[in-house]
Amino acid sequence: MKLKIATAFIFIWIGCICAISFMEAWLKFRAPGVTLPIGLGIGRLVFGLLNKIEWVLLCITAFGIAETFSKSKKAIYTFSIAVIIVLLQTFWLLPALDSRAQNIIDGVAVSPSSHHFIFAIMEVIKVTVLFITGFNFLKHINNQS
Repeated sequence: MKLKIATAFIFIWIGCICAISFMEAWLKFRAPGVTLPIGLGIGRLVFGLLNKIEWVLLCITAFGIAETFSKSKKAIYTFSIAVIIVLLQTFWLLPALDSRAQNIIDGVAVSPSSHHFIFAIMEVIKVTVLFITGFNFLKHINNQS
């Protein structure tokens, strides 16, 4: 039962990432009246909250899959990649992007940075490994039935 719940939360997690990172992030800048500072302020709030939600989903998923390690090592290893990415985003990329956004909002000139591109690549990798993990768990659940 725990694995079924963990699997459901993996797909909820994928939905959150797709809705925010792949849709909201760039669409907000197309809305009338949204300036760069306003869009960056919104982005800081939204991505900060998404990161907190990801930690909740990660913990729920980890709790649900802990009992299956010996039966589904491939899925555990792929899930570990997502965990590493969330750690990197939380403690390195999001603080760097947040600081950069605040500087732009405050009118401070900033030099070019690859942080945003790295974050986007990590999001694609994270969604991919979560899909792989989720489908491996679905196969494991179906084999139990």
